[in-house]
Amino acid sequence: MTVQMEWAEKYRPRTLDDIVGHRKVIGDLRKWGESWINGTADVKAVLLHGPAGIGKTSSAHALANDLGWEVIELNASDQRTAGVIDKVAGSASRTHTLTGVTSKRLIIMDEADNLHGNSDRGGSRAITDIVKKTDQPVVLIANDLYGISTSLRSLCLELKFTSLQSRSIIPALKNIAHKEGLMCGVGVIEKIAESADGDFRSAVNDLQAVAMGRMEIDLDDISTAARDNKESIFRVVGRIFKGGDVSSALGATYGLDETPEDLIHWIAENLPYQYTGKGEDALTDDITNAYSYLSRADRFLGRVRRRQNYRMWRYAGVLMTGGTVVSKTRMRTGFVRYQPPSLWRKMGQMRAKRAMRDNIAKKIGAHCNESMRYSRLEIAGLYSGLLQSDDYAVDVTAALGLDLDELLYITGSKKVTKKLQSIYDESQSLRRAGKPDEEHVFFAERTATKKNPSQISFDKLPGPEGSSDGQAQKISKDQPIPKKEPVKKPQKTLFDF
Repeated sequence: MTVQMEWAEKYRPRTLDDIVGHRKVIGDLRKWGESWINGTADVKAVLLHGPAGIGKTSSAHALANDLGWEVIELNASDQRTAGVIDKVAGSASRTHTLTGVTSKRLIIMDEADNLHGNSDRGGSRAITDIVKKTDQPVVLIANDLYGISTSLRSLCLELKFTSLQSRSIIPALKNIAHKEGLMCGVGVIEKIAESADGDFRSAVNDLQAVAMGRMEIDLDDISTAARDNKESIFRVVGRIFKGGDVSSALGATYGLDETPEDLIHWIAENLPYQYTGKGEDALTDDITNAYSYLSRADRFLGRVRRRQNYRMWRYAGVLMTGGTVVSKTRMRTGFVRYQPPSLWRKMGQMRAKRAMRDNIAKKIGAHCNESMRYSRLEIAGLYSGLLQSDDYAVDVTAALGLDLDELLYITGSKKVTKKLQSIYDESQSLRRAGKPDEEHVFFAERTATKKNPSQISFDKLPGPEGSSDGQAQKISKDQPIPKKEPVKKPQKTLFDF
Protein backbone atom coordinates (compact mmCIF):
# COMPACT_ATOMS: atom_id res chain seq x y z
CA MET A 1 0.00 0.00 0.00
CA THR A 2 1.38 3.37 -1.03
CA VAL A 3 1.34 6.06 1.65
CA GLN A 4 0.09 9.34 0.26
CA MET A 5 2.36 12.31 0.77
CA GLU A 6 1.01 15.04 3.01
CA TRP A 7 -0.26 17.96 0.99
CA ALA A 8 1.12 20.46 3.51
CA GLU A 9 4.63 19.23 2.67
CA LYS A 10 3.92 18.59 -1.00
CA TYR A 11 2.74 22.15 -1.58
CA ARG A 12 5.13 23.86 0.82
CA PRO A 13 6.12 27.26 -0.66
CA ARG A 14 9.47 27.11 -2.42
CA THR A 15 10.00 30.86 -2.80
CA LEU A 16 9.02 33.91 -0.78
CA ASP A 17 6.60 34.93 -3.52
CA ASP A 18 4.59 31.75 -2.85
CA ILE A 19 4.03 32.53 0.84
CA VAL A 20 0.37 33.13 1.63
CA GLY A 21 -0.20 36.58 3.19
CA HIS A 22 2.37 38.43 5.38
CA ARG A 23 3.50 40.73 2.55
CA LYS A 24 5.02 43.35 4.85
CA VAL A 25 6.85 40.77 6.97
CA ILE A 26 8.09 38.88 3.90
CA GLY A 27 9.42 42.11 2.46
CA ASP A 28 11.38 42.83 5.65
CA LEU A 29 12.70 39.26 5.70
CA ARG A 30 13.85 39.58 2.09
CA LYS A 31 15.69 42.85 2.85
CA TRP A 32 17.42 41.22 5.81
CA GLY A 33 18.55 38.31 3.64
CA GLU A 34 19.83 40.61 0.90
CA SER A 35 21.90 42.51 3.49
CA TRP A 36 24.08 39.35 3.78
CA ILE A 37 24.93 39.21 0.09
CA ASN A 38 27.94 41.53 0.26
CA GLY A 39 29.26 40.39 3.63
CA THR A 40 28.10 40.22 7.23
CA ALA A 41 24.90 42.09 8.07
CA ASP A 42 24.63 44.51 10.97
CA VAL A 43 21.83 42.40 12.52
CA LYS A 44 23.05 38.81 12.39
CA ALA A 45 19.82 37.05 13.41
CA VAL A 46 16.13 37.41 12.70
CA LEU A 47 13.40 36.23 15.08
CA LEU A 48 10.19 35.01 13.43
CA HIS A 49 7.40 34.70 15.99
CA GLY A 50 3.66 34.05 15.84
CA PRO A 51 1.08 31.24 16.06
CA ALA A 52 1.78 27.78 14.68
CA GLY A 53 0.98 26.82 11.11
CA ILE A 54 1.11 30.26 9.47
CA GLY A 55 4.35 29.98 7.46
CA LYS A 56 7.30 30.90 9.71
CA THR A 57 9.44 27.83 8.94
CA SER A 58 8.37 27.80 5.30
CA SER A 59 9.44 31.43 4.97
CA ALA A 60 12.90 30.64 6.34
CA HIS A 61 13.40 27.77 3.89
CA ALA A 62 12.00 29.86 1.02
CA LEU A 63 14.50 32.62 1.81
CA ALA A 64 17.36 30.13 1.65
CA ASN A 65 16.05 28.75 -1.65
CA ASP A 66 15.73 32.23 -3.19
CA LEU A 67 19.28 33.21 -2.25
CA GLY A 68 20.88 29.83 -2.95
CA TRP A 69 21.95 29.17 0.65
CA GLU A 70 22.52 25.85 2.34
CA VAL A 71 20.35 25.14 5.39
CA ILE A 72 21.36 23.84 8.83
CA GLU A 73 18.26 23.22 10.96
CA LEU A 74 17.70 22.20 14.57
CA ASN A 75 14.13 21.63 15.80
CA ALA A 76 12.40 20.44 18.98
CA SER A 77 12.90 16.76 18.07
CA ASP A 78 16.69 17.17 18.30
CA GLN A 79 18.71 17.29 21.49
CA ARG A 80 19.69 20.93 21.90
CA THR A 81 22.16 21.13 24.75
CA ALA A 82 24.93 23.69 24.72
CA GLY A 83 27.40 21.11 23.39
CA VAL A 84 25.15 19.94 20.56
CA ILE A 85 24.25 23.48 19.49
CA ASP A 86 27.89 24.56 19.49
CA LYS A 87 28.92 21.44 17.58
CA VAL A 88 26.22 21.70 14.89
CA ALA A 89 25.16 25.33 14.62
CA GLY A 90 28.30 26.84 16.16
CA SER A 91 30.69 25.23 13.72
CA ALA A 92 28.35 26.04 10.84
CA SER A 93 28.29 29.70 11.87
CA ARG A 94 32.09 29.97 11.78
CA THR A 95 32.90 28.05 8.60
CA HIS A 96 32.16 28.51 4.92
CA THR A 97 30.26 26.13 2.68
CA LEU A 98 31.73 23.59 0.30
CA THR A 99 30.25 25.40 -2.70
CA GLY A 100 32.42 28.48 -2.34
CA VAL A 101 33.58 31.19 0.01
CA THR A 102 30.89 33.64 -1.13
CA SER A 103 27.95 31.32 -0.43
CA LYS A 104 26.14 31.49 2.89
CA ARG A 105 24.77 28.83 5.19
CA LEU A 106 21.41 29.63 6.82
CA ILE A 107 21.12 28.35 10.41
CA ILE A 108 17.48 27.73 11.38
CA MET A 109 16.61 27.16 15.04
CA ASP A 110 12.96 26.06 15.20
CA GLU A 111 10.95 26.38 18.44
CA ALA A 112 13.66 28.51 20.05
CA ASP A 113 11.21 29.37 22.84
CA ASN A 114 10.92 25.72 23.84
CA LEU A 115 14.34 25.08 25.36
CA HIS A 116 13.87 23.36 28.71
CA GLY A 117 14.76 20.25 30.67
CA ASN A 118 18.01 18.32 30.84
CA SER A 119 17.90 17.53 27.12
CA ASP A 120 18.24 21.25 26.28
CA ARG A 121 20.43 22.37 29.18
CA GLY A 122 22.45 25.47 28.37
CA GLY A 123 20.88 25.76 24.92
CA SER A 124 19.60 29.32 25.28
CA ARG A 125 22.98 30.67 26.35
CA ALA A 126 24.70 28.77 23.54
CA ILE A 127 22.35 30.32 20.97
CA THR A 128 23.12 33.78 22.32
CA ASP A 129 26.86 33.17 21.99
CA ILE A 130 26.42 31.90 18.43
CA VAL A 131 24.43 34.96 17.36
CA LYS A 132 27.15 37.25 18.74
CA LYS A 133 30.02 35.50 16.96
CA THR A 134 28.42 34.14 13.79
CA ASP A 135 29.56 34.95 10.26
CA GLN A 136 26.47 33.22 8.82
CA PRO A 137 22.78 34.29 8.89
CA VAL A 138 20.65 32.86 11.73
CA VAL A 139 16.86 32.48 11.83
CA LEU A 140 15.15 31.83 15.18
CA ILE A 141 11.52 30.64 15.10
CA ALA A 142 9.23 30.88 18.14
CA ASN A 143 5.53 30.73 18.93
CA ASP A 144 5.88 32.80 22.11
CA LEU A 145 8.02 35.93 21.86
CA TYR A 146 8.37 36.19 25.66
CA GLY A 147 9.79 32.67 25.79
CA ILE A 148 13.01 34.16 24.37
CA SER A 149 15.42 35.80 26.81
CA THR A 150 15.76 39.57 26.73
CA SER A 151 19.47 39.43 25.92
CA LEU A 152 18.84 37.19 22.89
CA ARG A 153 15.91 39.29 21.64
CA SER A 154 18.06 42.43 21.74
CA LEU A 155 20.41 40.84 19.19
CA CYS A 156 17.67 39.93 16.69
CA LEU A 157 15.40 41.60 14.17
CA GLU A 158 11.88 40.74 15.36
CA LEU A 159 9.30 39.93 12.68
CA LYS A 160 5.77 39.07 13.80
CA PHE A 161 3.60 36.64 11.80
CA THR A 162 -0.11 37.03 12.52
CA SER A 163 -2.94 34.56 11.93
CA LEU A 164 -4.12 34.43 8.33
CA GLN A 165 -7.55 35.64 7.32
CA SER A 166 -9.92 33.36 5.45
CA ARG A 167 -9.76 35.46 2.29
CA SER A 168 -6.02 34.75 2.09
CA ILE A 169 -6.42 31.00 2.65
CA ILE A 170 -9.24 30.41 0.15
CA PRO A 171 -7.24 31.08 -3.08
CA ALA A 172 -4.40 28.83 -1.93
CA LEU A 173 -6.81 25.97 -1.11
CA LYS A 174 -8.52 26.34 -4.49
CA ASN A 175 -5.14 26.12 -6.20
CA ILE A 176 -4.29 22.90 -4.32
CA ALA A 177 -7.68 21.39 -5.14
CA HIS A 178 -7.18 22.22 -8.82
CA LYS A 179 -3.76 20.57 -8.93
CA GLU A 180 -5.16 17.44 -7.26
CA GLY A 181 -8.11 17.27 -9.66
CA LEU A 182 -10.55 17.67 -6.78
CA MET A 183 -14.07 18.97 -7.45
CA CYS A 184 -15.38 21.09 -4.55
CA GLY A 185 -19.00 22.10 -4.09
CA VAL A 186 -20.21 25.59 -3.34
CA GLY A 187 -18.99 26.81 0.05
CA VAL A 188 -16.70 23.84 0.73
CA ILE A 189 -13.40 25.73 0.49
CA GLU A 190 -14.86 28.65 2.41
CA LYS A 191 -16.03 26.37 5.22
CA ILE A 192 -12.63 24.68 5.54
CA ALA A 193 -10.82 28.03 5.55
CA GLU A 194 -13.12 29.41 8.25
CA SER A 195 -12.76 26.33 10.46
CA ALA A 196 -8.95 26.54 10.29
CA ASP A 197 -8.99 29.73 12.40
CA GLY A 198 -6.05 31.32 10.60
CA ASP A 199 -3.90 28.16 10.55
CA PHE A 200 -3.04 27.51 6.90
CA ARG A 201 -1.33 24.19 7.57
CA SER A 202 -4.44 22.89 9.35
CA ALA A 203 -6.61 24.07 6.47
CA VAL A 204 -4.50 22.06 3.99
CA ASN A 205 -4.62 19.01 6.27
CA ASP A 206 -8.42 19.32 6.57
CA LEU A 207 -8.80 19.52 2.80
CA GLN A 208 -6.70 16.39 2.36
CA ALA A 209 -8.60 14.52 5.07
CA VAL A 210 -11.99 15.36 3.53
CA ALA A 211 -10.77 14.43 0.03
CA MET A 212 -9.38 11.04 1.11
CA GLY A 213 -10.92 8.45 -1.25
CA ARG A 214 -13.05 11.06 -3.05
CA MET A 215 -12.76 13.10 -6.22
CA GLU A 216 -15.71 15.33 -5.36
CA ILE A 217 -16.69 16.78 -1.98
CA ASP A 218 -19.76 18.65 -0.71
CA LEU A 219 -20.62 20.51 2.47
CA ASP A 220 -22.12 17.35 3.99
CA ASP A 221 -18.68 15.69 3.81
CA ILE A 222 -17.08 18.30 6.11
CA SER A 223 -17.08 17.47 9.80
CA THR A 224 -14.28 19.65 11.14
CA ALA A 225 -14.66 21.69 14.31
CA ALA A 226 -12.81 24.57 15.91
CA ARG A 227 -9.45 23.46 17.29
CA ASP A 228 -8.21 26.35 19.24
CA ASN A 229 -9.98 27.27 22.45
CA LYS A 230 -8.52 30.76 22.23
CA GLU A 231 -10.31 31.37 18.95
CA SER A 232 -13.55 30.13 20.51
CA ILE A 233 -13.24 32.71 23.26
CA PHE A 234 -12.93 35.38 20.57
CA ARG A 235 -16.30 34.38 19.14
CA VAL A 236 -17.98 34.32 22.55
CA VAL A 237 -16.62 37.72 23.51
CA GLY A 238 -17.78 39.04 20.15
CA ARG A 239 -21.33 37.84 20.80
CA ILE A 240 -21.26 39.53 24.21
CA PHE A 241 -20.09 42.92 22.92
CA LYS A 242 -21.90 42.94 19.56
CA GLY A 243 -25.09 41.12 20.55
CA GLY A 244 -28.30 42.61 21.86
CA ASP A 245 -29.88 39.54 23.45
CA VAL A 246 -28.95 38.50 26.99
CA SER A 247 -30.08 34.91 26.48
CA SER A 248 -27.93 34.35 23.38
CA ALA A 249 -24.88 35.94 25.02
CA LEU A 250 -25.29 33.75 28.10
CA GLY A 251 -25.94 30.66 25.99
CA ALA A 252 -22.73 31.23 24.05
CA THR A 253 -20.73 30.73 27.23
CA TYR A 254 -22.20 27.26 27.92
CA GLY A 255 -20.07 25.58 25.26
CA LEU A 256 -16.94 27.52 26.20
CA ASP A 257 -14.12 25.62 27.86
CA GLU A 258 -13.18 28.57 30.07
CA THR A 259 -13.89 29.23 33.73
CA PRO A 260 -15.83 32.36 34.75
CA GLU A 261 -12.60 33.67 36.34
CA ASP A 262 -10.95 33.64 32.90
CA LEU A 263 -13.99 34.99 31.05
CA ILE A 264 -14.35 38.03 33.31
CA HIS A 265 -10.72 38.98 32.56
CA TRP A 266 -11.40 38.80 28.82
CA ILE A 267 -14.45 41.05 29.15
CA ALA A 268 -12.75 43.54 31.45
CA GLU A 269 -9.72 43.82 29.15
CA ASN A 270 -11.69 44.57 25.98
CA LEU A 271 -14.58 46.55 27.44
CA PRO A 272 -13.02 50.06 27.18
CA TYR A 273 -12.09 49.55 23.52
CA GLN A 274 -15.46 48.07 22.46
CA TYR A 275 -17.69 50.64 24.18
CA THR A 276 -15.81 53.77 23.10
CA GLY A 277 -16.87 55.15 19.73
CA LYS A 278 -15.42 57.83 17.51
CA GLY A 279 -15.65 61.28 19.03
CA GLU A 280 -16.64 59.91 22.44
CA ASP A 281 -14.85 60.44 25.73
CA ALA A 282 -12.64 57.66 27.00
CA LEU A 283 -15.02 57.04 29.91
CA THR A 284 -18.64 56.68 28.81
CA ASP A 285 -21.76 55.73 30.75
CA ASP A 286 -21.78 52.39 28.93
CA ILE A 287 -18.33 51.55 30.29
CA THR A 288 -19.23 52.69 33.81
CA ASN A 289 -22.40 50.61 33.94
CA ALA A 290 -20.71 47.54 32.46
CA TYR A 291 -17.87 47.67 35.00
CA SER A 292 -20.49 47.97 37.75
CA TYR A 293 -21.96 44.64 36.64
CA LEU A 294 -18.48 43.12 36.40
CA SER A 295 -17.68 44.18 39.96
CA ARG A 296 -20.82 42.44 41.21
CA ALA A 297 -19.90 39.33 39.27
CA ASP A 298 -16.44 39.41 40.81
CA ARG A 299 -18.00 39.40 44.29
CA PHE A 300 -19.75 36.12 43.51
CA LEU A 301 -16.50 34.68 42.16
CA GLY A 302 -14.83 35.63 45.43
CA ARG A 303 -17.55 33.83 47.38
CA VAL A 304 -17.02 30.75 45.23
CA ARG A 305 -13.31 30.72 46.14
CA ARG A 306 -13.99 31.24 49.84
CA ARG A 307 -16.96 28.87 50.27
CA GLN A 308 -16.24 26.38 47.46
CA ASN A 309 -19.87 26.81 46.42
CA TYR A 310 -19.68 26.57 42.64
CA ARG A 311 -23.41 27.09 42.20
CA MET A 312 -22.71 30.80 42.51
CA TRP A 313 -20.97 30.66 39.14
CA ARG A 314 -24.39 30.95 37.52
CA TYR A 315 -24.98 34.35 39.13
CA ALA A 316 -21.53 35.57 38.14
CA GLY A 317 -22.09 34.37 34.57
CA VAL A 318 -25.39 36.21 34.21
CA LEU A 319 -23.97 39.44 35.63
CA MET A 320 -20.80 39.53 33.52
CA THR A 321 -22.48 38.60 30.21
CA GLY A 322 -26.00 39.98 30.54
CA GLY A 323 -24.81 43.07 32.38
CA THR A 324 -22.33 43.85 29.59
CA VAL A 325 -25.04 43.44 26.95
CA VAL A 326 -27.65 45.68 28.63
CA SER A 327 -25.10 48.37 29.52
CA LYS A 328 -24.55 49.57 25.96
CA THR A 329 -26.94 52.24 24.73
CA ARG A 330 -26.09 51.82 21.04
CA MET A 331 -24.19 49.50 18.72
CA ARG A 332 -20.68 50.68 17.80
CA THR A 333 -19.57 50.18 14.22
CA GLY A 334 -16.09 49.33 12.99
CA PHE A 335 -13.68 46.55 13.80
CA VAL A 336 -11.73 46.46 17.07
CA ARG A 337 -9.37 43.54 17.66
CA TYR A 338 -9.95 41.55 20.84
CA GLN A 339 -6.90 41.34 23.09
CA PRO A 340 -6.01 38.61 25.61
CA PRO A 341 -5.98 39.80 29.24
CA SER A 342 -2.84 41.83 29.85
CA LEU A 343 -2.94 40.68 33.47
CA TRP A 344 -1.86 37.20 32.42
CA ARG A 345 1.12 38.54 30.48
CA LYS A 346 2.15 40.75 33.39
CA MET A 347 1.86 37.86 35.83
CA GLY A 348 4.06 35.72 33.59
CA GLN A 349 6.64 38.47 33.34
CA MET A 350 6.57 39.04 37.10
CA ARG A 351 7.00 35.31 37.71
CA ALA A 352 10.12 35.30 35.56
CA LYS A 353 11.44 38.40 37.30
CA ARG A 354 10.84 36.90 40.75
CA ALA A 355 12.69 33.75 39.74
CA MET A 356 15.64 35.81 38.53
CA ARG A 357 15.58 37.97 41.67
CA ASP A 358 15.67 34.89 43.89
CA ASN A 359 18.46 33.33 41.84
CA ILE A 360 20.57 36.46 42.23
CA ALA A 361 19.83 36.50 45.97
CA LYS A 362 21.02 32.88 46.26
CA LYS A 363 24.31 33.78 44.62
CA ILE A 364 24.78 36.78 46.87
CA GLY A 365 23.85 34.72 49.94
CA ALA A 366 26.37 32.02 49.04
CA HIS A 367 29.00 34.70 48.54
CA CYS A 368 28.31 36.41 51.90
CA ASN A 369 27.22 33.33 53.90
CA GLU A 370 23.78 34.85 54.45
CA SER A 371 20.22 33.68 53.88
CA MET A 372 18.51 34.32 50.59
CA ARG A 373 15.89 36.54 52.22
CA TYR A 374 18.44 38.71 54.03
CA SER A 375 20.54 38.94 50.88
CA ARG A 376 17.55 40.02 48.82
CA LEU A 377 16.35 42.66 51.28
CA GLU A 378 19.57 44.05 52.73
CA ILE A 379 22.62 43.22 50.62
CA ALA A 380 21.42 43.15 47.00
CA GLY A 381 21.17 46.93 46.89
CA LEU A 382 24.78 47.29 47.97
CA TYR A 383 25.94 44.92 45.25
CA SER A 384 23.86 46.86 42.76
CA GLY A 385 25.74 49.99 43.80
CA LEU A 386 29.07 48.25 43.33
CA LEU A 387 28.04 47.22 39.84
CA GLN A 388 27.55 50.89 38.96
CA SER A 389 31.21 51.51 39.70
CA ASP A 390 33.77 50.90 36.97
CA ASP A 391 36.32 49.80 39.58
CA TYR A 392 34.28 46.88 40.93
CA ALA A 393 31.71 45.93 38.29
CA VAL A 394 33.85 43.25 36.61
CA ASP A 395 35.01 41.75 39.91
CA VAL A 396 31.49 41.56 41.38
CA THR A 397 30.10 40.00 38.19
CA ALA A 398 32.88 37.39 38.15
CA ALA A 399 32.64 36.61 41.86
CA LEU A 400 28.88 36.09 41.77
CA GLY A 401 28.91 34.28 38.43
CA LEU A 402 26.17 36.50 36.98
CA ASP A 403 24.97 35.84 33.46
CA LEU A 404 23.99 38.64 31.10
CA ASP A 405 20.26 38.56 31.97
CA GLU A 406 21.01 38.68 35.70
CA LEU A 407 23.44 41.54 35.16
CA LEU A 408 20.75 43.34 33.21
CA TYR A 409 18.24 42.84 36.03
CA ILE A 410 20.41 43.83 39.01
CA THR A 411 21.65 47.00 37.31
CA GLY A 412 18.13 48.02 36.32
CA SER A 413 19.01 48.46 32.64
CA LYS A 414 16.30 48.00 30.01
CA LYS A 415 18.58 46.62 27.28
CA VAL A 416 22.06 45.25 26.81
CA THR A 417 24.46 48.14 26.27
CA LYS A 418 28.05 48.00 25.09
CA LYS A 419 29.20 48.74 28.63
CA LEU A 420 27.24 45.84 30.16
CA GLN A 421 28.41 43.51 27.39
CA SER A 422 32.01 44.55 28.06
CA ILE A 423 31.59 43.95 31.81
CA TYR A 424 30.15 40.50 31.16
CA ASP A 425 32.87 39.52 28.68
CA GLU A 426 35.65 40.66 31.02
CA SER A 427 34.10 38.78 33.95
CA GLN A 428 33.91 35.60 31.87
CA SER A 429 37.59 35.96 30.98
CA LEU A 430 38.38 36.54 34.64
CA ARG A 431 36.50 33.41 35.72
CA ARG A 432 38.26 31.30 33.10
CA ALA A 433 41.63 32.64 34.24
CA GLY A 434 40.99 31.82 37.93
CA LYS A 435 40.76 28.36 39.49
CA PRO A 436 37.31 27.30 40.78
CA ASP A 437 38.51 26.94 44.36
CA GLU A 438 40.19 30.35 44.25
CA GLU A 439 37.18 32.23 42.95
CA HIS A 440 36.80 34.42 46.02
CA VAL A 441 40.57 34.89 46.38
CA PHE A 442 41.21 36.48 43.01
CA PHE A 443 38.27 38.82 43.55
CA ALA A 444 39.86 40.09 46.75
CA GLU A 445 43.30 40.34 45.12
CA ARG A 446 42.03 42.31 42.13
CA THR A 447 40.09 44.61 44.43
CA ALA A 448 43.11 45.21 46.62
CA THR A 449 45.25 46.19 43.63
CA LYS A 450 42.77 48.85 42.63
CA LYS A 451 42.05 50.43 45.97
CA ASN A 452 43.00 49.85 49.58
CA PRO A 453 39.91 48.36 51.30
CA SER A 454 40.58 50.42 54.41
CA GLN A 455 40.12 53.56 52.32
CA ILE A 456 36.78 52.53 50.78
CA SER A 457 33.66 54.14 52.19
CA PHE A 458 30.03 54.36 51.28
CA ASP A 459 30.45 57.99 50.23
CA LYS A 460 32.54 56.73 47.30
CA LEU A 461 29.78 54.46 46.02
CA PRO A 462 27.35 55.93 43.49
CA GLY A 463 23.96 56.87 44.88
CA PRO A 464 20.60 56.51 43.18
CA GLU A 465 21.30 59.52 40.94
CA GLY A 466 25.08 59.53 40.97
CA SER A 467 25.28 61.49 44.25
CA SER A 468 27.36 60.52 47.27
CA ASP A 469 26.80 60.72 50.98
CA GLY A 470 29.66 62.44 52.68
CA GLN A 471 28.48 61.35 56.14
CA ALA A 472 28.62 57.63 55.36
CA GLN A 473 30.80 55.51 57.57
CA LYS A 474 33.96 53.96 56.13
CA ILE A 475 34.13 50.19 55.72
CA SER A 476 37.33 48.55 56.77
CA LYS A 477 38.30 44.92 56.50
CA ASP A 478 37.84 44.36 60.25
CA GLN A 479 34.75 46.50 60.67
CA PRO A 480 31.26 45.01 60.06
CA ILE A 481 28.73 46.57 57.68
CA PRO A 482 26.75 49.20 59.64
CA LYS A 483 23.13 48.24 60.38
CA LYS A 484 20.27 49.92 62.12
CA GLU A 485 19.96 47.13 64.66
CA PRO A 486 22.73 45.14 66.39
CA VAL A 487 23.47 41.86 64.67
CA LYS A 488 23.19 38.57 66.49
CA LYS A 489 26.17 36.98 64.80
CA PRO A 490 29.41 38.31 63.30
CA GLN A 491 28.92 39.61 59.76
CA LYS A 492 31.51 39.44 57.03
CA THR A 493 32.32 42.52 55.08
CA LEU A 494 32.37 42.72 51.34
CA PHE A 495 36.13 42.28 51.35
CA ASP A 496 36.28 39.18 53.60
CA PHE A 497 35.97 36.93 50.60
